[in-house]
Amino acid sequence: MIILLLVVHILVAIALVGVVLLQKSEGGALGMGGGGMSGFMTGRSTANLLTRTTAILALLFFATSLSLVWSSNRGHAPQSILDQGAPPPGPAVPVAPAAPPPQTAPAAPPTAPAPPPTAPAEPAPPSPPLAR
Repeated sequence: MIILLLVVHILVAIALVGVVLLQKSEGGALGMGGGGMSGFMTGRSTANLLTRTTAILALLFFATSLSLVWSSNRGHAPQSILDQGAPPPGPAVPVAPAAPPPQTAPAAPPTAPAPPPTAPAEPAPPSPPLAR
């Protein structure tokens, strides 16, 4: 049911956008006078038809929006604080923290034998000069 209602809602929204875009702009804001669709429908019938269609689609859009909200919240009953009753009893006096456990010395990790000392490496001989 919700999926069908959502599909209808999306189709109504797309139709509403289309009908609003078909309407002739009034006032010529930003120089876009709306001369592109002047031959489609002429006279007062254009304004009446598009205005009524916009109003009907807007009512359908609001109706489907409210129906979607009501159907999605149908299983969730609102809860009141008064209906929940008294809170569970808790300690009236703060409880002192327990004594920390006695600390034991951590076991020393096994150590690897140290490598034998080595003689320092001899520096590399200088490279020959580059030929020109």
